Amino acid sequence: MDYFHPFQNLKPEKGDLLISEPYLPDPNFDRTVVLICEHDNEGTFGYVLNQNAEVNFGEIVKQVEGFEHPIHIGGPVQQDTLHFIHRCEDKLLGGQEINEGLFWGGDYDRLIELINIGLVVESDFKFFIGYSGWGTNQLQDEINQKSWFIYKNPLTTKLFDIPSDMLWKSILEDLGGKFKMISKYPTDPRLN
Repeated sequence: MDYFHPFQNLKPEKGDLLISEPYLPDPNFDRTVVLICEHDNEGTFGYVLNQNAEVNFGEIVKQVEGFEHPIHIGGPVQQDTLHFIHRCEDKLLGGQEINEGLFWGGDYDRLIELINIGLVVESDFKFFIGYSGWGTNQLQDEINQKSWFIYKNPLTTKLFDIPSDMLWKSILEDLGGKFKMISKYPTDPRLN
């Protein structure tokens, strides 16, 4: 399928969103939205924002009780690791700034403390098992092959406030034009 891609010549940067094309053949990235947390000459890594892991935080982290925040599958790499992004203003939590007011990681012990004393606003956090990673130039090659659209300068509210199962479609609709049309493509093209 060939369609006009006005963002094709853009280079991915930290803080961008990668939006998978509708029929990307890799099941790890089927209709996914990936937040790029780091991008440099050595490669790229980020987290898939819209694939639920069917498990919640309290089920895998025994230091907290009753914290049933969902966990997402951040990608196919090291799915035995736990990661998070947040927009929490707690200075002791910290983290690496991705965009203004958006951070990945932070002090794990402080996170557990905040959860246990009830100071975590669940809508300010996304948790992940595993992550997505690309080697040097690998992501750019995939972009050149039209496997990904790049969404520059996303609003942090989109990442946290739009339900995960609606994120891919919502962002494509916001981009408008042919992207809005792409958002309506059936999951199985044989059903069209």
